[in-house]
Order: sequence, then C-alpha cells, then structure tokens
Amino acid sequence: MSVSMTSVGNVLAMFLMPVNFALWGSLHPTGSQLLRDIELDPVDMLVEILLVIGLPFVIGIFLAHRFPRFAERARRVVGPVAFLGLAGIIVVGIANNWALFTAYIGLVVVAVFVHDALALLLGYVLGRAARLPEASVKASTFEVGIRNAGLGLLLVFSFFDGLGGMALVAAWWGIWDIIAGLAVATVWRLRTGVSPLGDEEPVAVGRGA
Repeated sequence: MSVSMTSVGNVLAMFLMPVNFALWGSLHPTGSQLLRDIELDPVDMLVEILLVIGLPFVIGIFLAHRFPRFAERARRVVGPVAFLGLAGIIVVGIANNWALFTAYIGLVVVAVFVHDALALLLGYVLGRAARLPEASVKASTFEVGIRNAGLGLLLVFSFFDGLGGMALVAAWWGIWDIIAGLAVATVWRLRTGVSPLGDEEPVAVGRGA
C-alpha cells in the first residue's frame, strides 16, 4: 500500500503541480510574475522522478527477490548512505539560501509544522474512516504526512533554478520529517508494542531505551 500510494502520488503531482501554481499564484499579490518565470517540462520531470524514485525501487525489489541475503546485508549500508545523501542535499539547500533562512526560518518552521501535523492527521483519519487494518492505517499516515524532501529539493534545483523560498521550505521539511516521523513512530510503538515499519517484535518494557 505504501509503495502504491507513493507511485500514484508522484504521477498525480506531475499534473497537479501546475494547477497548484496557477491557483495559489493567482491569489498571491506577486504570484503572477513568478508564474511567468516558471517553465516545466513534463518529460524532464518524469525522467527526474523515475531516476530518483523509480529506478532505485525497481533495483531494490529485484535484489530482494533474487538475492535476499545480499539485500539484507546491503540494507544496513544503503539506509545510512541514503540518510547522509538527504542530509547533504538539505545542507546545500540551506547554505545556498542562508540569508532567506535566517530571515524567514521562524515563519517556515510554523508553516511546515502545521502543514505536516495536518497531513499526518489526515492520513490517520482517512485510514480509520476506511476501516483499514492497523498496518494500512500506519502506511496511510506516513505516506500522507511524510514527503520526499530530497526529491523536492532536486526538482527545485532542476526546474526552478534553486528558487530560494521553495528550497528553504523543502530543506526544512526534510529536517522536520525526520523529527516528526521518529516521534510518531515512537509513540505508535510505545502504544501498540509494534513498529510502524511492520516489526512484530514486542517492545521490551523497562530497558530505558
């Protein structure tokens, strides 16, 4: 379910992103000028998404299916490497827009916090309303609430010339996703004794960790 939601969401984003820019840009006093400056090539965007998300996903599924032992060992390395890669992209995004970061970080922190909290709540409520199994409710919560900040920053750099405000929001979103995701996963595990990632091992009480 998680993979399906990601796939459908990325496909829809290619069509809904221009619609969102047109809608919200028309409501902003200076948005019309920004709309004239932005040009999106659907093919280039599709290729970018396929390279960043699609190709690694296909390779991972193939290796897990054909070489499960190798995939299990590789997972211990790929995870930290991917995390460091995301951290590097975030650092570049903030460093390139340091003046905007220091000027607007307060506003961005509040906006991202509210947006992310509402997204997590929406994913959870929809899962419960549809009476999905517990694992599917968790998948819905995280898929709606946690976004791919690395892909977002790459799109900002590739198609929007590193537009400062967009890069700042995407970079901080990547940082906040880690904090919010770990917090929600921890609360969920403490409440149910089961990891949101599907680990069925009960949580040991009294270990202090």
